[in-house]
Amino acid sequence: MFLDGLAFWVFMLYIYVIYLFQLCTDPKRRPPYFTDKSMESATKYINRKFPNVDIRGGSQHLSSIQKQKSAILEGLHSYYESFIDVMEFRDHVYELLNTIDASQCYFNIGVNFDFTKNYLDLIVTYASVIYMLSRMDDKKAIVGMYNCAYEFSNGNSDPSFPRLGQMFIEYDHPWKKLSEEFGPHTKSVTEALLSLLMVYPRRNLSADQWRNAQLLSLLASPAAMLSPACCDTMACEYLSLEAMERWILIGFLLCHSSLNTNANSQNLWKMALRNGLYITVIRDEVLNIHKLSEDFFDSLKGYSKRIPDIKECKEYVITNCGAVRREKRNFLRNALKELIKVLEDEPALLGPKALFVFMALSFSRDEVLWLVRHAENIPKTKTPEDYADSQMAELFYYMEKLRTLLAQHRYVIQRYHLQYLSQYDALVLNDIIQGMYVCPEEESVLMSSFVSTLSAMSLKHLDAGEEFDLKPFRLDWLRLQVWLNFHTRVFEKLFSQSSEDVSMQRYLTAFPVICSHFSQCLHPLCPEEAEDIENRSLKMSVNFLEEISRQTCMVVLEICAEQCNLHEKLLPKHSAETISTARNKKLKKSLPKKGDVPKEKPGTESLRKDRVIVTNLDKMHQALTELCASYSICADFTVFQHIIVPAEFLFSQLEIRLNKVIVQMANYNQSTHEIARPSDLLAGIQAYVTSLHSLSCYTNIDVTRLVKSVLLQQTQPLDSYGAQTITTLYTNWFLEGLLRQASSALIVHCPTKQCFVNQNTENEQSFHAEEYSDICGLRSLAELIGPFGLKFLNENLMWHIISQVGELKKLVSDNMDVLVQMRANYDNPEAMSDLQKKLTGSENVLKRMTIVGVILSFRSMIQDALEEVNVSIYIVEQSPFLSQDMLEMCFPYVLLRNSYREVHKTFIHTMDSSFSC
Repeated sequence: MFLDGLAFWVFMLYIYVIYLFQLCTDPKRRPPYFTDKSMESATKYINRKFPNVDIRGGSQHLSSIQKQKSAILEGLHSYYESFIDVMEFRDHVYELLNTIDASQCYFNIGVNFDFTKNYLDLIVTYASVIYMLSRMDDKKAIVGMYNCAYEFSNGNSDPSFPRLGQMFIEYDHPWKKLSEEFGPHTKSVTEALLSLLMVYPRRNLSADQWRNAQLLSLLASPAAMLSPACCDTMACEYLSLEAMERWILIGFLLCHSSLNTNANSQNLWKMALRNGLYITVIRDEVLNIHKLSEDFFDSLKGYSKRIPDIKECKEYVITNCGAVRREKRNFLRNALKELIKVLEDEPALLGPKALFVFMALSFSRDEVLWLVRHAENIPKTKTPEDYADSQMAELFYYMEKLRTLLAQHRYVIQRYHLQYLSQYDALVLNDIIQGMYVCPEEESVLMSSFVSTLSAMSLKHLDAGEEFDLKPFRLDWLRLQVWLNFHTRVFEKLFSQSSEDVSMQRYLTAFPVICSHFSQCLHPLCPEEAEDIENRSLKMSVNFLEEISRQTCMVVLEICAEQCNLHEKLLPKHSAETISTARNKKLKKSLPKKGDVPKEKPGTESLRKDRVIVTNLDKMHQALTELCASYSICADFTVFQHIIVPAEFLFSQLEIRLNKVIVQMANYNQSTHEIARPSDLLAGIQAYVTSLHSLSCYTNIDVTRLVKSVLLQQTQPLDSYGAQTITTLYTNWFLEGLLRQASSALIVHCPTKQCFVNQNTENEQSFHAEEYSDICGLRSLAELIGPFGLKFLNENLMWHIISQVGELKKLVSDNMDVLVQMRANYDNPEAMSDLQKKLTGSENVLKRMTIVGVILSFRSMIQDALEEVNVSIYIVEQSPFLSQDMLEMCFPYVLLRNSYREVHKTFIHTMDSSFSC
């Protein structure tokens, strides 16, 4: 009965704590009446007179409430009822605690774990609610305003208001009032707290003591590896250390008299005070326990001796605790790593050694939460680095790995324990229970139900895939929902610190995976926070993955850029200098001077005298290995019913940045009309594609799909994000740079060379036309922008031709009469000579016809280049010596060949039809 009552009221208390905490801190849920200027006078009057608010004597101040009484009653009703619920909850807690004391219950965490744990949780959580209630600045105004509106509407005060107002007054100093309330319960509370003496000291050991005891090591005693790990206090072995400290410190604040009368109480209290500066109230709300204890005991008579104890403990924490906790985290990282390696190799050990996994997770949770509580409240210390840990990602990774192992091999654990239980006959087990314990009839029925439940479980049910319902067996055992606080800023700070450490980057995905557990903070009775927590969880998870992907993408593209630079040194355009140097050396011509530094040949960067020397490329490959390893933690995970695939974030980032890189490699300058040669850009893209294919050796990502997506976007005028592509850049350059100068006779078309060449003029041109318009250049252009891009270029060419034809039509229209006469006098030279002088704008005809001719010549050249590229790709495709990967590296746009073939036919047809029109 007591267990049922405790579980129910602790659960209800949790609900009210969350709701009141939101009222206290969330400005969005603050009643709108407190921001209304017309209500300022009423609010001040209520706060000054509370709880004796006279609506008749203060009518001039409360007139605004009278005008809006219906709206106020409706808007503040839920707030008012919540405060009443807290008051009624307090009454039920009083009644329950009195009943427990009258029944002389036995509290011992090692014997009666569930009952003792829930009793201490009830006390501490109740104190937390009262403390949070005292911190609400608007509580008097909310209750007073509601009561005034109620009295204006009904003619009398709300029946609950007097007791509610009295409760607010009593808890203006919450800890003093709470200690008075718990005075009669000191014996029971102290008994429950002192039972922790057998658990808390051995859980609160240093890293050296853990190491000497070889804690969590399955290899320490190979002979006992198959023996089941069990003890008489199984549940205590993974009990939260933070929860025990909260019980001890708050419990002895409420029942402080035992600190002066019981040495064990004092020792336990000091031990907890030496373990940290802050304890959690709810979520990320913390208490500075030393300051609170010092102020509280300073206000009490007879407790002056406790003040030096508190100061001594605080000094110890500031001096030693940070380093002690840092060493614990270092130990746990190595211990969990060893445990995971053993269990991955022999998952059957999860059966007998499941307790080791639960202990490892519990110890790790304690250290993570301790760091979270103190990371934003760092004391003045000489070693602030003890409160920051750049290697937290590794610990998170191992915790998630253990959780995954438990989930993957749950069948192993279930089967082992069912076989373990089957060794004991149900009747024998029943006799043992009935013989060892003399139970009342009701408890005897419960014990019998345990035996029935255990006897009913068999391997047949397990093999059939049936789920075991152990709720009756657990005696309504309460599992608190608030097991993970929302310390957003600290969480992001830990991620930032870990991402800066190269050795921790392989564990970074543990951060977004942890966000998948935040859904366990929710409960149906608090629906108002569901959306907020879901949005924050998704936002944090996405931000973490975007940052990991951004770092990975940056390293990948740096490697590609380095390989592109090395590949650029091997281009034929750099061979002339090498050939010239070799020839001069052979002919013994002008040798280099002594001061001249010989130019390094391509490939010298790979020669090393010592392997210890680490190049920049080595560092980037190491960083890429670490970052890509983080994607192997999990292929996907779920955050609030949203399936998240980490590799897709990397794919998206690479797609965005690769598009930008290709455009940057074109080096287009609109003001000077400068742009990279198509052949140089194609060589650079080929180098990038070759390097990108090596990415599949690091992580499971479809590089072919990535390259296909990016290159296909570059064949369109705009990419998928609305940015300009190389298709647009080269179209603009050929139209505004090359063809415009060709129309001015600065550049001419040479049919023999099948390209455009520069004219010899006084003003030197900024580029050599033949480098862009020769067969090699146009074939490279065709490979770069493909039929889609050439179709876009053709459309722009045809637009210019149409505009020139339109101008010619205007000239014909202006000179129509003269032209008709010239046609009639075609065989009369003298008349023709006179009529020709009457023509206007005749000099523009040849110029515009030249422009049309230049454009048509260029159009024919790019059409031939596209056909040659398709023929070359087809010939190479038939080669039995080239694999698909090698083909894609040589011709990146071969990835799009199936689409190109159809578009090529359409392109040729469109060009011909456009010209015909």
